Amino acid sequence: MIQTITAKELAELQQGASQPRLIDVRERDEWEICRLPNAELIPLSEFAARVLEELKKDEEVILYCHHGMRSERAGEYLVKNGYAKVRHLKGGIEAWSVEVDPTVKRYQ
Repeated sequence: MIQTITAKELAELQQGASQPRLIDVRERDEWEICRLPNAELIPLSEFAARVLEELKKDEEVILYCHHGMRSERAGEYLVKNGYAKVRHLKGGIEAWSVEVDPTVKRYQ
């Protein structure tokens, strides 16, 4: 099972000197609605085809989606492929909007 990070923990982590790679696995139309600062988009529909070439196995990676389901699946894929420093945002961008930054647009 993949490790999680809460929205508040991620906000604290982003204040530090060392920044994890923040990957949004939602689809492009969702990305256009809202996104987290400094995030990169690798949609789940393209994830398996791109991620093994685009992410280094030794870097810290935090994945997120709308509610946390897709990012959990993406994280499990990375762990199965030898990535050790992978977590996903519990509750996704929805939790971020509710717990950290209400200016991040919420959507259905």
